[in-house]
Amino acid sequence: MLNRFARALFTKLLTPVANLLLRLGISPDVVTLVGTLGVSAAALVLYPTGHLLAGTLVITAFVFSDTVDGIMARASGRSSSWGAYLDSTLDRVGDAAVFAGIVLWFSGGGDDRLTAVLALACLALGAIVSYAKARAEGLGMTANVGIAERADRLVAVLVATGFVGLGLPVWVLTVVLGLLALASLITVVQRMLEVRRQALRTPPPASP
Repeated sequence: MLNRFARALFTKLLTPVANLLLRLGISPDVVTLVGTLGVSAAALVLYPTGHLLAGTLVITAFVFSDTVDGIMARASGRSSSWGAYLDSTLDRVGDAAVFAGIVLWFSGGGDDRLTAVLALACLALGAIVSYAKARAEGLGMTANVGIAERADRLVAVLVATGFVGLGLPVWVLTVVLGLLALASLITVVQRMLEVRRQALRTPPPASP
């Protein structure tokens, strides 16, 4: 949902940045890699040490690279299967780092077992959500359904974590993580049912 409503706005805002990077001779793949390294470093260094607000701000800054690299690829005519694969794969690395950082903090110094468990559930279910779609596409089907898209999950957890870093009670993040885990689980089921529907509709191969 956020992808549909926000993409046009952020594309307009970030196009000058993308054009500047292209003029400097920087490739979209480099931007993708730097963005992922920035997100991962902030999530795995700042979150586990309790710097939730600082971590969120740094992660958010690097997350925008995911839009910038796409603008650069289209503007330079470098859109390719490799670029799409790299971008999608590294997106999952960054997402995993965000939830892993939250798990590390709340299973340690943050001392909130429930929040840590829910963050771990979001980490695992987020990977399954992505796999359910990728596997369907590998079998020649689609699984573009679900109530918890990647952007929705990422924005929700970053906003909640940032506000907890500002002083809101931890239960705010706990509730958000619980809702995200539930939404991710529902999305997995939705995608499985969609693939099952397509599989049953496809006629079996003819006998030789």
